Amino acid sequence: MDPKQKFYRHFQDSVAELQEQIDELEAVSAVAGERQEAIDHVLAGISKLQHEVSDAAEFTPSYDRKQYSDNIKSLSDKLNETVARVTPRSRFQFKRSSIGAHVDMGAPENDPRLHPGSLSRNTQSSSGEKQQEARESDDTVGDLPSVAAIRDYNAELSQPSTQFVRKPSFSMARNIGIANQSHLHIILPSSAARATASGSLTDLKWCIVDMSVPTAQGKPFPGLALRNISNSLIVAGHVNGPVHITGVADSIIVVTARQVRIHECKNVDIYLHCTSHPIIEDCTGMRFAQLPKCYSIEGEPSKENQWDQVDDFKWLKAGQSPNWTTLSDAEALDEALWTNVVPGQPGVSVEETLKKVGIPRQ
Repeated sequence: MDPKQKFYRHFQDSVAELQEQIDELEAVSAVAGERQEAIDHVLAGISKLQHEVSDAAEFTPSYDRKQYSDNIKSLSDKLNETVARVTPRSRFQFKRSSIGAHVDMGAPENDPRLHPGSLSRNTQSSSGEKQQEARESDDTVGDLPSVAAIRDYNAELSQPSTQFVRKPSFSMARNIGIANQSHLHIILPSSAARATASGSLTDLKWCIVDMSVPTAQGKPFPGLALRNISNSLIVAGHVNGPVHITGVADSIIVVTARQVRIHECKNVDIYLHCTSHPIIEDCTGMRFAQLPKCYSIEGEPSKENQWDQVDDFKWLKAGQSPNWTTLSDAEALDEALWTNVVPGQPGVSVEETLKKVGIPRQ
């Protein structure tokens, strides 16, 4: 993989992870300094990311470095605002030099390692006693977060963002449910593995949703429902039980499952590993292909794949149903598209990525 693209993906992952950590600060208890430890952890992560931008300067153009610097500035501002809100008595302040203007992180004079004071906590306490006193004043039971607080990941996804790829952590959820979204590229990180008790995708248009990472790490969905989806690419990941696909049109679905039942769908390509006969009902224009190699799990026991043994419950005549067919090797998407295009590319919109994988079908 090209170093520039590899670093772009690493940077996007790091920013998404740090944003989630900042968002979760309010839920961290202030007792015994736990919240301050969490703040320090985020601070160290931002500092590390800034160093990495400097290290990558040799193969990243100035425009990309400006975008990276702007993102780091946004993280710094968000951290300051969050800390001021959740710990108003804290003397914490995240410092930046030239915070109002773009700083080329590739330039030696702007390398934070040559200016160690540019990313540091304000630790101007006059004595250890005062530090302890301030900690104790913050470590009160009244600062504990409300147990009833529930995070609305769909509301967060609906908010405007400069990120081409969105990576909601679902770290504070038990279930993954994405609904009523359009024109988004969503990739679930490994932290979402704790939320795979059930999964559902509903009412999506012009979206890419990739759930392969959390479900491949020993945390498959017990069941999955896909409903009312159009002009989208869904990499559903691994499902130990049944997958119910209803009302999907002009889309591509990638999934590994024990059972797949498909209802009222039109013009859908399904890349599949299924250990039983897939079932379709009231469907037209369905095309099936084998699961791309990049989505298989190394070391997983080999099981018979019946991806092409489709039963059409509404075709009772002898012979092949006209409602489904298989994709030839020439028609199926190339492996390089799955590994290089589907994960997202710098500056490429979700609409451009969908077009590259053939959505809508010509």
